Amino acid sequence: MSIKFVKAAAIAMAGTLALSAGPALAQEAKSLDELLQFVKQGQVQEQKENRAREQRFAKDKANQAAELQRAEAERTRQEQISAQLEDQFEENELLVAAKQTQLKEKLGTLAELFGHLTSTSGDLASNLEMSLTSAQYPGREVFLQELIAKMSGSDTLPSIEEIERVWFELNREMVESGKIVSFTAQVAKPNGDKVEQKVVRVGTFNMVSEEGQYLQFVPAKGSLEELARQPSGPYIGWARDLASATDGMHKFGVDPTGPTGGSFLAALINSPNLEERWHQGGYIGYAITAVGAFAFLLALVRLAYLASVSSKVSKQLKSDKANDNNPLGRVLKVHEDNPSMDPDTLELKLSEGILKETPKLESGLTLLKIIAAVAPLMGLLGTVTGMIITFQAITIFGAGDPKAMAGGISGALVTTVLGLLVAIPTVLLHTIVNGRAQRIIHVLNEQTTGIIAEHTEANQGN
Repeated sequence: MSIKFVKAAAIAMAGTLALSAGPALAQEAKSLDELLQFVKQGQVQEQKENRAREQRFAKDKANQAAELQRAEAERTRQEQISAQLEDQFEENELLVAAKQTQLKEKLGTLAELFGHLTSTSGDLASNLEMSLTSAQYPGREVFLQELIAKMSGSDTLPSIEEIERVWFELNREMVESGKIVSFTAQVAKPNGDKVEQKVVRVGTFNMVSEEGQYLQFVPAKGSLEELARQPSGPYIGWARDLASATDGMHKFGVDPTGPTGGSFLAALINSPNLEERWHQGGYIGYAITAVGAFAFLLALVRLAYLASVSSKVSKQLKSDKANDNNPLGRVLKVHEDNPSMDPDTLELKLSEGILKETPKLESGLTLLKIIAAVAPLMGLLGTVTGMIITFQAITIFGAGDPKAMAGGISGALVTTVLGLLVAIPTVLLHTIVNGRAQRIIHVLNEQTTGIIAEHTEANQGN
């Protein structure tokens, strides 16, 4: 039993070694002895390979040691160079300090002068960058910026020519600020198109195109742009007159508050016109306008009708025969048809005729009166609604922007204005129409009273 176990273990170990030696040897072994022989040969081969690896490792180690020595030598050399450069740097710093001290001694009071020159050049560059004259003379600020950068260094001084140019630019800006000149420049239209146009510059305040449109100068782009929204009123007409003029005195709206437009021009531009004010009223404003238009048309129709009736009544007063084309004629017709009627009954008949004519004459008056009373209430409704919206916006976004609050309140008050604009004329029209109607009714009452009196006298005489 133990012998079989030993053989089995030997076979297993030999198989394992054979597998490690290679699959080909394991396949060629035909007996246990042959397999052991193959294992022995594999061990010999592995020993050869291990010795070769040890030799290569030793060789690489020697090469690495040599590389390490070379690296250490290079580091030592670089350290020596670094030390030399540090010494040279310290010597140069001492030399620069000595030269700066020498420069300050030679400059003397010129250092203060150059400081003032730098400050003046900086202010002038900022002014020229924003000035309208830069549209006519571009690129002036570039020279000043280069000069400032040059003087900011401690080793460079400005030349006489550069100092004289600063003086020249100062004087040119002062002279140009008092001139009205025209020149050709590229103007950007609101739709994005760029055209060459003659422009007129009024000092350093405003610029207008040959079409009479106000322009603005954009310093960031260095370009002229036509304002998308022009000021209303006579300003555009004055600008056209100035653009087309060759000499003489002309009116012109100048904004002295800023070279690129100014606050006055911005206020004029941002101020809404009449149509925009009307649109601020919203749907309630539109309703008030519709009601007002209806009242105006109704009043015109009633005035035309009453004028026609009044003319016919006047003709009837001059005629002895009653005519059915007018209220007075129809009332007189009652008397003509009943000449023998007793006075009391005739009075009632005539009164009945007047009552029939009165609604036709007073038609529309009640509606005009209602519109005159309702229009201010509609305006108040719009105002209250607008104020609610404004306060809701304040609740959400806060009250940090007074302009937004003022704009909302202004829009809310537009409906009140519209309501009053409708109510006041409507009251006047109602008064006029009612007066016309009452005059005709008064004529009817007067004539019927006279007829009754004559009829009563005739019956008493009989």
